Amino acid sequence: MAVGFFHKVSLDSRHDLGVDVELQPGREAVVRVAVATLWTSPEAVRPVDCPALTAGVDIPTWVSGLDTDQQVGDCVLSQLLLGERVLVSELRPDGWARVVAVEQPAAKLDPRGYPGWLPAGQLAVPDPAHTSTDRPLVVDATVTGLHAAPNGPVELPGVVVGTRLVPAGPALDDWRPVHVPGRAAPLWLPDGHLVPASAASPTAEQALAVAQRLLDVVYIWGGLSAHGIDCSGLVHLAWRRFGVLLPRDADDQAVATTPLSLGAERPGDLYFFARPGRKIHHIGIVTATPGDGGQRRMLHACYRRRRVIEEELPADRTATLVGAHRVSPAGRVSAPGR
Repeated sequence: MAVGFFHKVSLDSRHDLGVDVELQPGREAVVRVAVATLWTSPEAVRPVDCPALTAGVDIPTWVSGLDTDQQVGDCVLSQLLLGERVLVSELRPDGWARVVAVEQPAAKLDPRGYPGWLPAGQLAVPDPAHTSTDRPLVVDATVTGLHAAPNGPVELPGVVVGTRLVPAGPALDDWRPVHVPGRAAPLWLPDGHLVPASAASPTAEQALAVAQRLLDVVYIWGGLSAHGIDCSGLVHLAWRRFGVLLPRDADDQAVATTPLSLGAERPGDLYFFARPGRKIHHIGIVTATPGDGGQRRMLHACYRRRRVIEEELPADRTATLVGAHRVSPAGRVSAPGR
């Protein structure tokens, strides 16, 4: 796609996108949209990607407009959730920011986190006033929206499970106010859609239960949300819901987890897959103890089927199974704004 087309439809000016003029290279920023997509380069975006590129990002519309080939295009690297921290490394005059997603470890790419490009209008400078002595909150609804007032109009739709928010006060009539990056006034969502961030280590079964709620979600290469997700994104998000910080990519996730003897795996553990002489290319979450005949089942975002499925491993998948691992929940995500 020609970069001039992108300028015309999406980035006519930094002002139009509401770009925070205080963004500076070398400093942190936070995501101000429900889900921001991390791109390989500004020049890699396609006309079909326009709904994912503006300050009013619409990820469901973007996903619904992709054909099966576009769902696995390699222009997408990852996605970031509302309030997620990045380190800004470059700001371009056309409104793009090169960033490092510091909450998505990617040791082979950058020791600081996952590098890539975002429209700068999807970022805001952290507001020191948006802090709280209360425990951070985590979105537990699969998808929710943030409202202008209790029972008021939706101001920010498409917020997904695992998003961490800073409380802005006590609940009122079963609605909770939260601070939102780039906005002076708090927004509201149903209190039942939130849980306090847990200080305790989760069980593998708890992470599996989150992943199971994403059954049938569309497969999107680089996806990391309930709108569309890939295999390593499913694992990352399931554990992130509980504050455990796993790497973003499957091969790095293998390094960060503890190998098991095949046959010792239990629900919530991980299966890794690789072809002979190649690096790990796929990951799934164990859903059942192996059967007496060696049958194995897993939940995974399936590239072939283009959705999240739960299945018994077919013979061709079993042929590339290289190990089972267990997550040791040692790393934890920092609360937004801290």
